[in-house]
Amino acid sequence: MPRNIVFAAEWDDRQAELRGDADRLSALLGDSATRILPVWRGRPLIWGEAEATAVWLAPGHAVLDDAGADLIFLGTHQGHARFVADVSSWVPAGLDEAAMSGFFDATEYSHPSLPDDHRYADLRGLMARLDPVDAAMAATARGLLNWHRSHRFCSSCGQPSDAAQGGWQRICPSCRAVHFPRTDPAVIMLVQHGDTVLLGRSPGWPEGMYSTLAGFVEPGESLEAAVRREVFEETSVRVERVSYVASQPWPWPSNLMLGFVAEAVSKDITLDHELEDALWITRDELAQVMAGEHPRIRRPRKGAIAQELMARWLAQEIGFAPQTDAED
Repeated sequence: MPRNIVFAAEWDDRQAELRGDADRLSALLGDSATRILPVWRGRPLIWGEAEATAVWLAPGHAVLDDAGADLIFLGTHQGHARFVADVSSWVPAGLDEAAMSGFFDATEYSHPSLPDDHRYADLRGLMARLDPVDAAMAATARGLLNWHRSHRFCSSCGQPSDAAQGGWQRICPSCRAVHFPRTDPAVIMLVQHGDTVLLGRSPGWPEGMYSTLAGFVEPGESLEAAVRREVFEETSVRVERVSYVASQPWPWPSNLMLGFVAEAVSKDITLDHELEDALWITRDELAQVMAGEHPRIRRPRKGAIAQELMARWLAQEIGFAPQTDAED
């Protein structure tokens, strides 16, 4: 049965043809029907609990006083032009910088110009609770803001660059070099051997957290080759058959996760420096993991493509049947 991948939903129209029309974008920002998503340190503004909703503000709202001059144009959805504003210059009371630098910070921050139930929240914790389109827009916003923050200087001449094309380019005023948002492809694979799957954990992960293996694609490398190389480098397990499943934008900081199922032809594990542990678990054990009932491995985070790969394999929607010798 088809499933939706978090962050992969499409909104009505990205309207890329308007990105270079500064007058039109300026007019949209002066239109009271336009809606703007404030993002503070990568966290979108939301309200609600079990089913969270992104908060889109009208131009001129007091919260947007903390926004920089350059807003990102996302296009149009449900009849409204949509922009993103980076409001990271705001400093809330009780800010815990140390917690924010960790793997996941559940602290939520409320702005004094907003109702108490409106707050900035970590997208990792929100992703499965947000409306699919809101989640996709928030992920796009986070990825683009990450890119602007880390690419403020021209990679050709070193001079400061300027945002352009509605936030989808940076242009160097000194040498005129044009820079585009970066997306780093990474493979993530559920490795199968018979009726078992291979899971691993990285150093520093929360206790009990295991996941499917993953790694970045290298220059000059096919996706299938990246799957085989990453699995072997991390565990010494050899993989032959590889099949694509689905992809997921992943803005930590700017990745595109390309999901695969892969068939191992060996099971002996030798760890490299990237993994703290790796192990094979049976289908029954994986069902326990997904139900939150495994004594050692915690349930994977809802919304991440790793969880989706496990769920699809358990449902026998993906995977490999055992190979048999052809009859003479």
